[in-house]
Amino acid sequence: MYRFAHIADCHLGANREPELRQLEVEAFKKSIDTCISRGVDFIIISGDIFHSNLPDMWVVNEAVRKMRDAVDKGIPIYVVYGSHDYSPTGTSIIDILDSAGLVKRIGAGEVKDGKLFLKFVEDPKTKAKLTGISARKLGIEKEYYKILNRELLEAETGFKIFVFHTMLSELKPADLAKTDSIPVSYLPVGFNYYAGGHPHKNIVENFKNYPYIVYPGPLFAKDSKDFEEAAKDVKRGFYIVDFDSQIINIEFIEVKVCDYYFEEYDASGKSPAQIMNDLTERMKKADLTNKIVLLKLSGELASGKTSDIDFTTIRRIIMDQGALHVRINRYALTSKEYASIRVKGGDVHEIEEKIFEENIRSVKVSNPKLTSPEGVKMAVNLLKALRDPPKINESKEDYFNRIRSQALKILGLPEG
Repeated sequence: MYRFAHIADCHLGANREPELRQLEVEAFKKSIDTCISRGVDFIIISGDIFHSNLPDMWVVNEAVRKMRDAVDKGIPIYVVYGSHDYSPTGTSIIDILDSAGLVKRIGAGEVKDGKLFLKFVEDPKTKAKLTGISARKLGIEKEYYKILNRELLEAETGFKIFVFHTMLSELKPADLAKTDSIPVSYLPVGFNYYAGGHPHKNIVENFKNYPYIVYPGPLFAKDSKDFEEAAKDVKRGFYIVDFDSQIINIEFIEVKVCDYYFEEYDASGKSPAQIMNDLTERMKKADLTNKIVLLKLSGELASGKTSDIDFTTIRRIIMDQGALHVRINRYALTSKEYASIRVKGGDVHEIEEKIFEENIRSVKVSNPKLTSPEGVKMAVNLLKALRDPPKINESKEDYFNRIRSQALKILGLPEG
């Protein structure tokens, strides 16, 4: 019997706050240490090891040192690009790790006569055969699946694993309804295990000819939705899989690096002063020591503005109670003064997308594509690119050129 680990969506470097970056790295280290102690024969990471294709070097250094621990013990790490790992402009950090022998990129192939031919990588010890498709800009990624030569992949004998970083339409959760996806029929049939990544959900499903389609979900959290789910006790972790010629057992391994405190507060019909008093009293009574504290406020104030609520003082009170970190979500909090521009949403990204959806058709442009759903996605991606902060030691000129290059690619415009 052999054993492998399936990890996905580590998103190392996603959070800017030092204490959260430390927890991201701690979750990754804990996962690799568990893989070593449980005696896995190899590790699969199905995309998004890092949150950027050129991440912060401290994060890279910490991850590399831990991956070296596994590789030095004879445990190879097989990876595909995630949507955040992929670099449209050239070399990604994943390519550097591959060249250094710390990971092995799988899914190499070539297009001949309009067909994509993928190559298998055979694990030396277990003889398991791995291939897959890395994440790309969705239009290109979908095209790869459409032109994939499935016949040769399906004819290959032995224990086979297909690794991918894409949402499948049949497994799309309700809160990811707008997420781009492909049908499960785009995958080659007859593999023993389908190691997925991308949706931040723990999903295990079986279809006819597609046994064990597995998404482990994230190791930690990269945004408000992830943090809220973790605070609601949604387990984070990865899978360990036992196999010989077939799958024998799959086991979810929880990775927990901190505790949470979650408070949902309905501010409807209350004044800013009432809200301040309520929250101050609740936070002083709560056990917040060494916890990530999440406050989620919603509703329309009876009077005053949302800016009248002193969130700085609330945050200080929480930290004085020994909290590790504080996140206050007030995107669903409104006031009568601003009812005319009220947009409900779970986080800032969702609100931004809704604002674009509601207003983009009123913009006069010569290209009708810009006022379509594709235009909304383009606007969201452009805003995301413009929000990207300078990297450590990056000059103003290099920062400007990098953001300009990203923006032109999103808009489909040539550089120069």
